[in-house]
Amino acid sequence: MTAQPDRRGDLFDPDCPTRRLLDRIGTKWVSMVVKLLAEAEPEEIRFAELRRRMPGVSQKMLSVTLRNLVDDGLVARRVEPTVPPRVHYRLTALGLSLEVPLAALRTWAQENMATIDGHSR
Repeated sequence: MTAQPDRRGDLFDPDCPTRRLLDRIGTKWVSMVVKLLAEAEPEEIRFAELRRRMPGVSQKMLSVTLRNLVDDGLVARRVEPTVPPRVHYRLTALGLSLEVPLAALRTWAQENMATIDGHSR
C-alpha cells in the first residue's frame, strides 16, 4: 500500500480541510449567526429574533444557513411543539469554538478594510 501525500494546507486539493471548511462557513451569514449565538451563550435565540437582528437576510437564506450549521454540528436546534412551532437555536461546543477565529477575522477586517477600500478605488 502506497502512502497518500499529506494534503493538509493544500488549498488546491478539494480534500483540503481548510478549503472544505471555508466552503461551509465562508459567508457573511454564517459569521453573523455565529456571532449572535455566541453573544447569547448559554441562552438560545429564536429564528425570528435572529432574522430581526440580521439586516438584509431573507427568511430562506437564514433557514438554509441554520440548516447547514445544524447539519455540520455547529448549531443545535430545539423546536417547541406549539402552534405555530417555536424554533430555538444555540451554538454547540464546536460552534462556540468557531467564534474565536471568526472574531479574529472581524478584528482584522475592522483594522484593515479602510486600507483595502482605499486600494480598490
